[in-house]
Amino acid sequence: MEPIILASSSPRRQDILKMLGIPFQVIMPNIDEDIAAATVDAEEMPELLAREKVAEVLHSLPPAQKIPWILGADTVIAKNGKIYGKPENLEQAEEFLHDFQGSTHTVITALALYNGRTKTTTSKTARTKVTFAPMSDAEIQWYLDTGEWHGAAGGYRIQSLASIFISKIEGSQSCVTGLPISELYAILNEQGYTILE
Repeated sequence: MEPIILASSSPRRQDILKMLGIPFQVIMPNIDEDIAAATVDAEEMPELLAREKVAEVLHSLPPAQKIPWILGADTVIAKNGKIYGKPENLEQAEEFLHDFQGSTHTVITALALYNGRTKTTTSKTARTKVTFAPMSDAEIQWYLDTGEWHGAAGGYRIQSLASIFISKIEGSQSCVTGLPISELYAILNEQGYTILE
């Protein structure tokens, strides 16, 4: 299999590529996510950011370098018209969890894939509904004390301790983790990259 450049430092995304046996290297894009958030509709933001990550990595590489594949992804959470990204501090993480407890929100993850043969970028978006059970202030504080909220969209990690508070998932858990596997397989297949070797 050809190596893929992953335009993300997310350990979860790396774990999924390793699980699938896809060789990759990580190059972190340098983009301003706040500007994107201010200019597009919430539903479109993950795709825009995923494409921007790919474009940023593409432009950072030497012009003469052969670039086969670049994969970018972005995840946001939407609830009642409000967008939840990564909490900036403990207080914001606490606010997010208070908003989520006892209710349902939507996790939106977009993938963008650059194909070096065709010099084009395609994208796919996945959505998953996540329902939190009601949480007491003590439970929220306990979860915050674990530190899992750091660097996680919405301030929680579904694949870890937060799972004890999640009562229902409609869609794929990998979408919430940050790299929807079904959509990833589909977009690679469509572009002629096969992992079935």
